[in-house]
Amino acid sequence: MKQILLNPGPVTLSQRVRDALQGQDLCHREIEFSNLQGNIRQKILATYALDNKTWASVLLTGSGTAAVEAMLVSCIPPGGKILILENGVYGERMTKIAVAHNIDHEKLSTGWDQVISLKKLDKALDGSRYSHVAIVHHETTTGRLNDISAISEVCRKHGVRVLMDGVSSFGGENIDFEKWELDACAATANKCLHGVPGTAFVVARRVLFQTTHPAKSVYLDLAQYLVKQDLGETPFTQSVQCFYAFDEAMNEFLEQGGWQARHKLFSNRMSKVQKKLLSFGIKPLIELSESSCVLNTFQLPVGKVYQHLHDELKSLGFIIYAGQGHFSTKVFRLSLMGAISENDMSRLLEALTKTLR
Repeated sequence: MKQILLNPGPVTLSQRVRDALQGQDLCHREIEFSNLQGNIRQKILATYALDNKTWASVLLTGSGTAAVEAMLVSCIPPGGKILILENGVYGERMTKIAVAHNIDHEKLSTGWDQVISLKKLDKALDGSRYSHVAIVHHETTTGRLNDISAISEVCRKHGVRVLMDGVSSFGGENIDFEKWELDACAATANKCLHGVPGTAFVVARRVLFQTTHPAKSVYLDLAQYLVKQDLGETPFTQSVQCFYAFDEAMNEFLEQGGWQARHKLFSNRMSKVQKKLLSFGIKPLIELSESSCVLNTFQLPVGKVYQHLHDELKSLGFIIYAGQGHFSTKVFRLSLMGAISENDMSRLLEALTKTLR
C-alpha cells in the first residue's frame, strides 16, 4: 500500500522529482554541476523575486538544522549579540546552537502554545545591545505561524535586524524579506518545496559578507560557500543526486505558480481535514487563524492514545506525527505538503472517519 506522509517533512515525492534522482553520475568539480548549482540558486531567489545583487542563496548538503546553524555562525558580526525568541522546540534549538558555538546571546522564552509578547520584546530590546533577533517563522512544534511582520516592527524601532528560521515556511507562506528587516533566512529542500532530504540553503544579504572575519565553523561557514558558488564552484562535495531532485522540484514549484499556489493548495487541503476533525469534536491546539497552512496540531480525542491512532492510520496508508515534549501524549500533528492527489485526500478523509468514529 502506498504510504502518504503527513509529517512536516520529508514529503511524499512527485514522480518527476523521484525520477530526477536517477540523473547521471556527476563530479562536483565539472561544469555540469556548476550549471546545476547555479540554476537552483537562481530559482530559490525567484521564489520571492529577490535581486541577485542584494541577496545570495547559498546551497549546503545537510538538513534544515544545518542551514539554521550555518546562518547563526556566519551572519552575526564580531561583537554582535542575538536575542533568540523561543516558543517551541526549534526556537530552543537555536539557543542550543548559540551555546555550542559560544555565540553571545540571550533568550526571550514563551510557552509553546503562546504568542510571543511584543511588549516583552520591546522591553528586551530597549537601549538595544543586540545586533539581531533570531526567530522561527513557522514553529512546527505547534503549527504556530509567528507574526514576523509585527516582530520586525519592534526590531526596526530599536535598529535590530532579523535572522529567521524559514525551514517550514519557505515556499508555502509569504516572506517579505525587505519589510521584515531580514538579514538572512534558513530553509530546506524537503518541505514546502517538495524536494528530497539532504539539501538546505540560506538566503542572505550579500553585504553581510563584504567584511571578512574569522570563521566560526569549517563546514558551515557561509562566506566561503558564497565565494566559491559565485565562481561556479563548491568548497566541499555536495549531494549531487539531491541537487538533481531539488532542481526538478523547483521547476515543478515555479511551473505550478510558486509560493502563492502552494499556500492555496495547502490551505485548501487543511480546511478539509479541519472540517472533518471538528465534526468529531477534535479541536486544534491553537487558534487556526494563528496556525500555518503547512501544519496544524490537534488535541487527541478523549481516551485515544497517539500510538494507536498512528498505527491505525498507518495501516490505511497515512503517516501522522506525534506531539513533542509535554504535548507528546496530548496532541497529534498533520501536515499536507507533498504530492498528495485528490484521491489521496478522499482516502484520508475516509481513514479519519474510520479511525475516529
